[in-house]
Amino acid sequence: QVQLVESGGGLVQPGGSLRLSCAASGSIFEINVMGWYRQAPGKERELVATITDGGSTNYADSVKGRFTISRNNAKNTVYLQMNSLKPEDTAVYYCNAAYSWGVEVWGQGTLVTVSS
Repeated sequence: QVQLVESGGGLVQPGGSLRLSCAASGSIFEINVMGWYRQAPGKERELVATITDGGSTNYADSVKGRFTISRNNAKNTVYLQMNSLKPEDTAVYYCNAAYSWGVEVWGQGTLVTVSS
């Protein structure tokens, strides 16, 4: 199974954009579902977006229309393009890989802070 490393987090103004990357140590071609989750201060971890090996995507209602998840199998990387960021998007964002046989792998997280 792969190791995942998130990057791209940082401080951004409300309404701004940020692109997160999740780099895998190995091929993600065989990973059924990859996703982004986030955990805001004082909150539980929640689903942000997922993408299947077939390219199907799902988004949390709170980010739908603003965030886009994508997968580049050749680069073994999944991305989360975040636009129109809001203060409530502030959280540690985690990459997740879910194999079809039930194994899940998590990255260490990258902090996104949306503030003026």
